[in-house]
Order: sequence, then structure tokens, then C-alpha cells
Amino acid sequence: MTRDTAIQYAADQYDSGCFLEDLQRRVAFRTESQEADSGARLRAYLEDEITPTLTSWGFTCRIVENPTAGAGPFLIAHRHEDDALPTVLTYGHGDVVRGYDAQWRDGLGPWRVTVAGDHWYGRGTADNKGQHSINLAALKAVLDARGGRLGFNLKLLFETGEEVGSPGLHALCAQLRDELTADVLIASDGPRLGAQHPTVFLGSRGLVNFRLDVKLRDGGHHSGNWGGLLRNPGVVLANAIASMVDANGQILVEGLRPPPVPAAVRHALADIVVGGNPGEPEVDADYGEPGLTPTERVFGWNNLEVLAFRTGNPEKPVNAIPPHAFAHMQIRFVVGTDWQNLEQIVRRHLDEHGFGMVDIDVERGMPATRVDPENSWVQWALRSLEQTTGVQPVLLPNLGGTLPNDVFADVLGMPTLWVPHSYPGCSQHAPDEHLLGPVVREGLCIMAGLFWDLGVRDPNAPNSASLLPRIVAKGHHHEH
Repeated sequence: MTRDTAIQYAADQYDSGCFLEDLQRRVAFRTESQEADSGARLRAYLEDEITPTLTSWGFTCRIVENPTAGAGPFLIAHRHEDDALPTVLTYGHGDVVRGYDAQWRDGLGPWRVTVAGDHWYGRGTADNKGQHSINLAALKAVLDARGGRLGFNLKLLFETGEEVGSPGLHALCAQLRDELTADVLIASDGPRLGAQHPTVFLGSRGLVNFRLDVKLRDGGHHSGNWGGLLRNPGVVLANAIASMVDANGQILVEGLRPPPVPAAVRHALADIVVGGNPGEPEVDADYGEPGLTPTERVFGWNNLEVLAFRTGNPEKPVNAIPPHAFAHMQIRFVVGTDWQNLEQIVRRHLDEHGFGMVDIDVERGMPATRVDPENSWVQWALRSLEQTTGVQPVLLPNLGGTLPNDVFADVLGMPTLWVPHSYPGCSQHAPDEHLLGPVVREGLCIMAGLFWDLGVRDPNAPNSASLLPRIVAKGHHHEH
């Protein structure tokens, strides 16, 4: 059997409808982790759906309780073929966001897959059941093509709480570091750059949400009798925010700005254009950090956003100076940002600018990660994707959004390769979430080629571009 055989087996799963049947069965599990009563359904997805599939393929599986009380369980699976072979960790999450059943278009619903042309609608099709189902199907194709062998060792980690911040994931991986260590993470989540562009990304931007509050008095006061005499908290807060980020989106707090974009990252982003796909908003080319391209601004820089701002009663405004104003803020940031000291940095900035009455409450945070684009695993993966698709894949040093990638990059200490099978217009987290059929089929082929290449050990093999990076002290050769 050959690489082409594995790829054809993967494509056959799409063409025959077998993949669609598997996905329909998985989407039917209402695994809404945001719902308090979802525990039994989250467990059932792992116990009744994923475990039987993996067990039939020769994996050993076990359900692991979450170290965080009340949070959903994990599934850990192993297939060990030989100590001399490379070991790969893959990841997926079985939970989804709320279905919002009533908000889907007529004829569609969150808990079934509806195929309409190229669109495959259903909750979890894009995030993440469809994506990890593609990877599982590709693994089966390689097993079949190699006569029941993968040619590498594989560890799988499924969680059921990604949509609520991955509670317990860090603690679990710290506890089971020796069991979960591997040479590389290969997983799928998030979108491609565009539907037509096979993509590899190497990490994600970090995220911190925080709230700014201005509480000046107990009640409102007539704006005619007291206007000009009482400080308006809405005005104070608007000006405080304006001191942090200007009207064109440039961050003005020095401590929240990242280091200069590394040369390797600039090089990787040089030919990438963001936006311009059907259904996407037009990019504001003059917004954000001056001197950077729009692509560098979203993948190589930080952005500070106002997610919500409230003062007074916006629904029924009255002629009164309100007593209180607040804003929900967010920063997305790249590697090198001092995000853990955000509260102190913002406090110092506001005090220096005369906004001592503004209170800060940091709500949550997740680190940024980024593998060096020159890493040998990265170059290997790019060659594999190009061999399969015939086109040069897009390389993003990090996703613009945020994933719990720091668990794999920092806690477990391995290079991280993400190969997404969705696209920016997939309505992820919204009604009418969907995959695109052509992207599904191509994703199956891409992953079958990638997994096949992991088992190629013959230096004289015709697909020599797929030879693996040199394995040094398994799990500890990383080139971040």
C-alpha cells in the first residue's frame, strides 16, 4: 500500500457517505458545556461514541475525571506500536456552545447535520466535532492502508469543557505530563485563512478580559440642575479608554504593546492577505498599529478592544447624570507581552493620566504561544500538505484567536501544529454553524497524507519530502 492509497481511503469515506453518517451521530449529542445539566451528555459523548470507535481500532481508552469539581470529564487513549517510533499527541473537544435552537434558519437545526449544497449545517460541525472527526477518519484510512498499523505511536486527549475555558485541562496535563508527553502535537481547530487555502498555524494569541468601572455616587442627578457641577462617569470612562487606545486602534499603553514583530514571523506573513472572502466585512486598512500590514496586525501584534460600554439607561435614557459607568475590555496579544501584570500596568497608566477613580477587575487570561516558523516539524508539515494538495499551504505563526495551546506548548513542552478544517465564514458559535463539503474532503486527504508521512522511515522512499525531523530524546527536542 502507498500514500496515495491512504489518501484515497480517506476520500472514499467522504464519497460513500460514511463520514457524514459518523458526523450526524456525533452532532446529535447535545453537549452544551455552558448548560449546568450537561454532565451526563458530555460523558456519554466520550463513553458511548468516541471510546467504542477507538477501541475497535486497537486503542486503549479510559475516562479521567476532571480535577476541577463539577467540570466535564476527559478521555485519554493510547496506541503504542514501538519505542523507536515517533509519538504524536492529538486533541479535540466534544463540547459545543449552546444550540440556540430557535434562531436557526427554517429547515435547519443544531442537533442534526443538514446538507444544503456545499454547506453542512449543525452545531459542532465546525467547532469541534467535524474537525476531530476528520482527523479520526484519516487515522482509520492510514490504519487500513498499512494493514492495521499507523507506523507511529499516538496519544489522544479529548476534553469536554473547551467552550467554558477548559477547566481542569492545565491541572490534568501537569499531573499526567509523563503519560501525555510526545514529540509533537498535531490537532485541528479554528479556521483556515480562507476556504480555498490549506493552512497550518503554530499557536494562538493570548487573551485577557477585564472590566473598568467608574462609581462616583449613589444615584442620578438632574442634568439641568447639576450639569457642569458633577463629574459624569460616562465621560470619565470614555476619556480613560481613549488614553489607552486611540481612535485608529493604536495601543497607547506602552506595557500592553508587544516586542517588534520577529523577522521570521514577518517573512511567514509577507504574502498572506486577510479578508476579501464572501460574507466577510471589509478590512479597515488604516486601523490599528501604524507601519504594519493588516495581516501583521491580526497575527503578529496586539489589539485592545471595547466589548461593551454602559452608563445610564441606554434603553430609556433620562435627563440625569448617571452615577456609574463600566466597560468590558479585552486584549488579544502575541508572545512577549507582559500579560500577567496587566492589572498593574493599566493601573499605573490610568493613575498617571489622572484616572485614579477608574477601578480595574481582571476577569480571565490565557497565554500566547507561537512555534518558530523555522522549526523542522513545521517545515515537514508544510511539505506534506503541499505534496497532498499541490498548492503551497498558508503558514500562520499563530491564530488570531485563542486556544488552550499553552497546555501543549508550555505544560507538556512540545511543538504544536494545528491544521484547521473550517473557514472564517462558518458561523462558529452562532446559529447556522456549518462546514463546507469540499473543505471536509480536502481535510480528510490532507490528514491522511500527514499521518501516513509520520510512519515513513525509509530514506529512499519516493515521497522523501515527508521524512520526519530527527527525533532527539522523545518529547524534548523542541525548537520554540
